[in-house]
Amino acid sequence: MNKEINLFTIGFTQKSAEQFFETLLKAGVQRVIDTRLNNVSQLAGFAKRKDLEYFLRKVGNIEYIHILDLAPTQDILDAYKKKKGDWETYEKQFIDLIVKRKIEEKVSPDILDGGCLLCSEAKPHHCHRRLVAEYLNKKWENVKICHL
Repeated sequence: MNKEINLFTIGFTQKSAEQFFETLLKAGVQRVIDTRLNNVSQLAGFAKRKDLEYFLRKVGNIEYIHILDLAPTQDILDAYKKKKGDWETYEKQFIDLIVKRKIEEKVSPDILDGGCLLCSEAKPHHCHRRLVAEYLNKKWENVKICHL
């Protein structure tokens, strides 16, 4: 791999629809790559799968893709969120999962270039989208990550 991949990440929580879509447009995002396990929750508001796909297309001609291999399992998510697990355990379990899934072989660099990994967390610090981006950079060594 030699061509640099420009990969963005964003969470929709604590953002209005206007803030969310303007941020994507200003960054020049070409496609949103949904990394959520559950993307149809009523709590997701404008970010529910069908609504988000429509808005992205209408507002900025931005493509929408949902890649479940980039999402945690329900067990890993529940242990962290519902059972108030610690971040270090979640991070280790999630990284073990994406190593096992070999996501670097399942996701095309062409899809990621100009793409934006989406999940619900407002900040990337304790979020699996950051772990995905960093893991792929370690594997490919040419991913420029920008957290929006």
